[in-house]
Amino acid sequence: FTREGGGSTGIYRGLNCGPGSGDDADTVAANRARAMRHLRFADDALVTVYQVHGREVAVIDRLPADARAIRADAMVTKRPGVALGILTADCAPVLLADAQAGVVGAAHAGWRGAFDGVVEAVLTAMEAQGASRARVAAAIGPCIGADSYEVGPEFVARFRERDERNARFFSPGPREGHAMFDLGGFVRATVEACAVGSVELLGLDTCADEDRFFSYRRACHRAEGDYGRLLSAIGLADD
Repeated sequence: FTREGGGSTGIYRGLNCGPGSGDDADTVAANRARAMRHLRFADDALVTVYQVHGREVAVIDRLPADARAIRADAMVTKRPGVALGILTADCAPVLLADAQAGVVGAAHAGWRGAFDGVVEAVLTAMEAQGASRARVAAAIGPCIGADSYEVGPEFVARFRERDERNARFFSPGPREGHAMFDLGGFVRATVEACAVGSVELLGLDTCADEDRFFSYRRACHRAEGDYGRLLSAIGLADD
C-alpha cells in the first residue's frame, strides 16, 4: 500500500497503518481495516508485530490477542484468513510466498536486519512449515532509494569488511567521505543469495516521493517529530 487513501491528517495524512505512531488510534484502526477490505480479508485479519530491527521470526498460527507484544521482524503462516503486515517508513518490506505449499512470509528489512540475516531466517521458518525455497516468489516493496540514503564511512566499512562485493551498493555521496547506499539493491541481492524461485524489487523511493510514501528520514530532516507507517501485507485467502 501507499499512503494514499485513509483518514489520517497532518503529518500522518492518508493511510497511516502504524499503531506505534502518535496518530489517533481509532483512525489507525480504521485505516488498517480499510486495507484489509481492499484485500478481501476480515477487518481484524491483519497481524503486525513490534519490529526491533532484528532477525526474530514469529510463527502466526492464529490471530493473537495482542500482536504488538510479539517482538520480531518477520512472520510466517500457513493459516488462511490471516494477513501478515510489515510496517515501514524507509526500510524495505519483503513479502514471500510458496503458493504450492500454502505458506507465506513477511520480513522487515532495514539495513541492520538485512545485514544480520532476517531474510535467511524467514525462509528457514517457511521451510519448517513445508515451503520450498525453489518455489518461493519474493517481492521487495517501496524503501528509501540510493539517491536519498547518505551514509558515513563507518557504515561503508561495515559492509565491505563483511564482503568486498558489497562495494557495489555504494556510490559517492555529496559530502567528502560519505556515500549513497542502495538498500533495495542490497536486500534484493540478499534474497537472491537464498536461492528463491523469483524476486522482484519495486524500486520506489519512499523518501523522494512524499505524495505516495511516508519516510522516517524525510521527517527527521524536517524535525517533524513523528511519521506515518506504510503497510505491506500478504496472506492466504480464507476459502
